[in-house]
Amino acid sequence: MTIGETMGLATSARVGSLMHDRSFDLSFGGAESNVAVGLSRLGISATWVSRLGEDSIGDLIRRELRAEGVRVVAETDRLAPTGFMLKERRSAERTNVMFYRRGSAASTMGVREVAAAPIEDAALLHLTGIFPALSESTRQATFSAIERAGNADVPVSFDLNFRSKLWSADTASAVFRQIVPSCSVVFAGVEEAQLLFPDLDAASDLAHALVDLGCQEAVIKQGSDGCTAFIDGQDYRVPARRVHVVDTVGAGDAFVAGYLSEWVTGQGPEQRLALAVITGALACSVAGDWEGAPRAAELLSIDDTEGVSR
Repeated sequence: MTIGETMGLATSARVGSLMHDRSFDLSFGGAESNVAVGLSRLGISATWVSRLGEDSIGDLIRRELRAEGVRVVAETDRLAPTGFMLKERRSAERTNVMFYRRGSAASTMGVREVAAAPIEDAALLHLTGIFPALSESTRQATFSAIERAGNADVPVSFDLNFRSKLWSADTASAVFRQIVPSCSVVFAGVEEAQLLFPDLDAASDLAHALVDLGCQEAVIKQGSDGCTAFIDGQDYRVPARRVHVVDTVGAGDAFVAGYLSEWVTGQGPEQRLALAVITGALACSVAGDWEGAPRAAELLSIDDTEGVSR
């Protein structure tokens, strides 16, 4: 189970300034729902909890997530809209994302909405640092969800996923320090982990520090450098898998989905990390936030040198 905001997404069809583009591709994206889709495609039952506006974007999100096999638990808000983001491919090397989420339906969620989520029935609760950053009520909802999970012995995984446009580094760091000790698994990029430990540089040191803070295992996502983890008192270092990169957005969520799919089925650290770098890499080979998340039958395609399936 995962809880968070998903927004409509319009992406410019061409590379360049929006001033010169009049055509867009319409989709949606959200870190938590991206993970839910990734898990579902790997054969893991996934439930996404949120709140959507009474609008066509909300209808699109609800329909498409259900089509991906994700169970949707989301009230419809008749007053607040579904959040929206606009992606500008400013150049071949740079993408700008503009968010329109203030006052969105998901940002109004609170303890009451989380109370309706069947957290006690989940094998795992996955959260990110985006949801508690949306508003004071979503922050309270985050802590309420974690408390319920703990009372029911439901493990919690947490991806720091820091967004500087939502809150300050100091505020985020303080909240993360409260959340991490309650987690079985914590994911973070190097710079995100450094919000908590600014004096550390090495990924292995950051992973150790997160575990020392109270979580059971820590995974540092390093993009094209793979990942580093500290699990059950042992260090792990896994290189990235090489693919032709089309779009890196959503790769971290696909990485998390790959790891958690093996985690909930009882696989060991080596298997979890190995699959995570594959799912993260394959997600980079397709444009979109979640569209590139691979299905189980597609995992071997990363070693396919011919490029044509017959």
